[in-house]
Amino acid sequence: MKPDLFTAPDYYNLDDLLSDEHKMVREATRAWVKKELSPIIEDAAQKAEFPKTLLKGLADIGAFGPYIPEDYGGAGLDQISYGIIMQEIERGDSGIRSTASVQSSLVMYPIYAYGSEEQKKKYLPKLAAGELIGCFGLTEPDFGSNPGGMLTNFKDKGDHYLLNGAKLWISNAPFADIAVVWAKNEEGRIHGLIVERGMEGFSTPETHNKWSLRASATGELIFNNVKIPKENLLPQKNGLGAPLGCLDSARYGIAWGAIGAAMDCYDTALRYAKERIQFGKPIAEKQLQQKKLAEMITEITKAQLLAWRLGTLKNEGKASSAQISMAKRNNVDMALKIAREARQVLGAMGITGEYSIMRHMMNLESVVTYEGTHDIHLLITGMDITGHSAF
Repeated sequence: MKPDLFTAPDYYNLDDLLSDEHKMVREATRAWVKKELSPIIEDAAQKAEFPKTLLKGLADIGAFGPYIPEDYGGAGLDQISYGIIMQEIERGDSGIRSTASVQSSLVMYPIYAYGSEEQKKKYLPKLAAGELIGCFGLTEPDFGSNPGGMLTNFKDKGDHYLLNGAKLWISNAPFADIAVVWAKNEEGRIHGLIVERGMEGFSTPETHNKWSLRASATGELIFNNVKIPKENLLPQKNGLGAPLGCLDSARYGIAWGAIGAAMDCYDTALRYAKERIQFGKPIAEKQLQQKKLAEMITEITKAQLLAWRLGTLKNEGKASSAQISMAKRNNVDMALKIAREARQVLGAMGITGEYSIMRHMMNLESVVTYEGTHDIHLLITGMDITGHSAF
């Protein structure tokens, strides 16, 4: 087992922009990743198994709902702290960050923002502690980029709702205790419902044969006449804007998380280039390798500044959905390109599980698509700047 020698790049002294609390959060998360995640992640990815033993540790470091107020079990941290946590976890693995991101932004956030006081008290403390794990049901087999076309629906049966339909590509689904599910009522209006494991007619088959996010559990949510108690309806917001508000929070976390994957690839490539001897010299002395490494650190630095500024706007309540889209699209694209370049620096060694690069590259092929595809985010920016929708 190789030691985790990661050293984070900070070419523009961005640490000067962070508070002492931000740095403490980062160091605690980084230490956990090095001790608990790095030693097991390659084996988990090779076996295509989600390491459930990490769930308690994720809860202990505050990765579940870090910005949720302490009254509901969260850490009460700001948005930059949340981003930093996602960055450090994704430096370890995108799939593990997905678990934390889903729990925080797609399960805890909608319950906190759209739920009743009773729902907040019932679910949030247990979700924060990792006693309950959740998932988010929006995407359907025929409706990904067009979530408003969903077919999943529920009918009012007097003392309960009756839910029918299916969701696909759902992180955490195979082992989740609860699901925040988006469905249309009889008038076609979208609402959020909390579905609990064990409800009759609710099943969560796992998705197998993935080449990406292999250490993350992905599945379906199937609803066959599931009786939902009326108190499980999220009462404070409905319409498509409700799930999209959750996606804003998740996309923001991804904008930070992707930087972590990029930093790990860069750091691995830089260290290898200094150690690998060809033609009697380290390949780090070669112009083409320096070009690759110099471009990597340039793009990482730009992404760091983008994420930090977005975090500042989020803290001030000023970040727009379009700004979040831009950061998600740019930073994931940046990370994917760096993974591919870093793999070339390592040559044939870059495809082996001895190094993290190929795993990051495969993971990022999912990250560039989920939470809004690369192309959809481009059109969101286009609509924002022109005032015309291309959808």
